[in-house]
Amino acid sequence: MNISITFRQMDGSDAVKGYATDKVGKLQKFLRQPLHGQVTLSCQKTLHLAEVDIHAGSQHFHAREESEDMYASIDRVVDKLERQIRGVHGAAKKKGADRASEHLLPDDSEE
Repeated sequence: MNISITFRQMDGSDAVKGYATDKVGKLQKFLRQPLHGQVTLSCQKTLHLAEVDIHAGSQHFHAREESEDMYASIDRVVDKLERQIRGVHGAAKKKGADRASEHLLPDDSEE
């Protein structure tokens, strides 16, 4: 797992850096291959922006969120990424289950 944090237009603190690393690192449990993440945190006037790119093997996920609190932006972007990852894996499982059921069901034309 490799996560890099970039701060733009703001002073980075160890607390925010650790929080973002922990939150993005928890997404690893949903992925089969090690993740490589790029987290960009920026501040524009009163809006705090969190942008995350994740690569895990051939899969790529990207999300961006903004709010008035940096911690809330990080939470929301991680939730968005988790939904994306679960959606991809859920679709793959459903596709595999559909294929398995095709082989198990008898063909009606044989009767």
